Amino acid sequence: MPLRMERQNPGAVFASGEDNVSERKYSGIREWIEMQVDQTLTHSMNESVRRGSTENPGAVPSDVVPRPPCKPKPRERRLERAVSLDERHWRRRFKASQDSLRDPDETGSSSGSLQEESAVLESAAQFTDEFKGQNSCSQSLSLNPMKPGIVLGYPGNSSPSPRLSQIAPKHALPQIEMNVTSRALRTANRIDPDYMDYKEASSQLRCLRQSSSLSDTRLHNNSSSSMVCNQCSSDSMKSTYSLLTPIRPKDMRNSYLEGSLLASGALLGAEELERYFPDRRLAIFIATWNMQGKKELPESLDDFLLPSDDDFAQDVYVIGVQEGCPDRREWEIRLQETLGPHYVLLHSSGHGVLYLSVFIRRDLIWFCSEVESDTVTTRIVSQIKTKGALAVSFTFFGTSFLFITSHFTSGDSKVADRILDYKKIIEGLQLPRNIPDTNPYRSNSADVTSRFDEVFWFGDFNFRLNKERSIVNSILQSKLEKDMSRLVQYDQLTKEMNGETIFKGFQEAEIQFLPTYKFDIGCDVYDSSSKQRTPSYTDRVVYKSRNKDDIRVLKYASCSLINTSDHRPVFGLFEIRIRPGRDNIPLAAGQFDRELYLLGIKRRSTRKVQHRQLEKNQKTSSVCSIS
Repeated sequence: MPLRMERQNPGAVFASGEDNVSERKYSGIREWIEMQVDQTLTHSMNESVRRGSTENPGAVPSDVVPRPPCKPKPRERRLERAVSLDERHWRRRFKASQDSLRDPDETGSSSGSLQEESAVLESAAQFTDEFKGQNSCSQSLSLNPMKPGIVLGYPGNSSPSPRLSQIAPKHALPQIEMNVTSRALRTANRIDPDYMDYKEASSQLRCLRQSSSLSDTRLHNNSSSSMVCNQCSSDSMKSTYSLLTPIRPKDMRNSYLEGSLLASGALLGAEELERYFPDRRLAIFIATWNMQGKKELPESLDDFLLPSDDDFAQDVYVIGVQEGCPDRREWEIRLQETLGPHYVLLHSSGHGVLYLSVFIRRDLIWFCSEVESDTVTTRIVSQIKTKGALAVSFTFFGTSFLFITSHFTSGDSKVADRILDYKKIIEGLQLPRNIPDTNPYRSNSADVTSRFDEVFWFGDFNFRLNKERSIVNSILQSKLEKDMSRLVQYDQLTKEMNGETIFKGFQEAEIQFLPTYKFDIGCDVYDSSSKQRTPSYTDRVVYKSRNKDDIRVLKYASCSLINTSDHRPVFGLFEIRIRPGRDNIPLAAGQFDRELYLLGIKRRSTRKVQHRQLEKNQKTSSVCSIS
């Protein structure tokens, strides 16, 4: 961090200064002078004793010519990716300012650094004159060693300082290089005007550092008044201040791989994938819920979307709704309000009362292709599309995804109709359209699920338990805990999937939750009406992958705390292996529903303020009781 340097008098240059780097350089010069003085005195004394000469014992032979220290070797510049953005920013500006000082024609300084440099040179010249000049005090010079402060006449020494004996070098001492003595001082003074209010407004320093226009704009604007900004420093300051790996122009000239669509320079290639997903794993939250067309939404969706027993949030949230609330926009705002500012609505679709919403972390929207959607209606005679399917597909890096939410025909005995609904859907969905297939040789034109790498199908499938209500109730009253095998053995969907008559190639995680249908509204009691419907696992999530073991199930459960419908929401957490892709797909270009984002965040902040105010009022209120 650059520090402000106060102006100093010439005699105190070597003893002051807040810059540690300049102080070490001055200390080196001072130690060198002391060493030369000691060597000179010792040599003179030895010569006088050996020759028995009556000449001045402190005289220095002419062959002893002091030389300034060599210029320190420059440190090799290393790319430190662990350093914060602010520190890299100031290091680059510091280096740029040092390079600009090499111009011998530069004559200005922002804080009088050249005057300080002149003072240093005058002090060195004065020291040289003392060696050259005739001094009457040299005859009275004793052989006692002297302190460097006395020899150089530093301030704070009130006693008259003795002078050294005459020294007659063969040649004049070379001038001390400017960049050795005060480069750090000039650099510090050069940058210091950007922080004139550093001491007065230290709290604003962090905000100033985060400003992206601090480097070029402010430096160039102040160049005419108090800053020196030549062509060299201007060019060096135009570099990108980021944590990205720098690209050299000669590599861009000679290598055909830079910016290639298929090689390492691809936006969706292996390098970008390794940067964001070193393990090449993507976490996805899949949820389905039959809302029963209720207008009233739950007070909070936190228990549904953000379970308290999960350590981390997921990368992608896909929520499918059957018999959704009349106001679809209100439902999406509530989802955005719950997920917060770290997630954006990548895409949402509706087909009658079927809703499908895809939220993704806003850091990852640059690696998604355009989103495509399609619908299929399985009940043609119905004016309100309550039965059918809604599908959304896109490619993330090099992995293609297909999400389908559907509502099959209801009824305990209508298994054949539900199988027919499934076949209509896989044949009727026309996806993808513009997005290229990642593996067209394994695709089937009659099955949409074969044209994608990862497929998730979720919804109200309406498959029931083939058992009487009394037997199911007796099983539920026993202590099942997480072992639902006694119930699942009567499940229609499990039987059909084992026979491969439906969801061929799909899998389902082990069911460890109670049946999600049918409940009385607002409580955990199964259907108590005159119909006495059998509790069943109607709401399911199944998945399919082109490559074995690409999908790993982390959790498969239901949310029993959401009781505004006769169905309970069901969700699953999945970990998907993703592969690098090529830049041959149309990207979404960071597009998302910005209006919905702003509305959701505004409601979220308002709710938080109201909650804090309510807590404050409860703490300040007092209750009086009369006994």
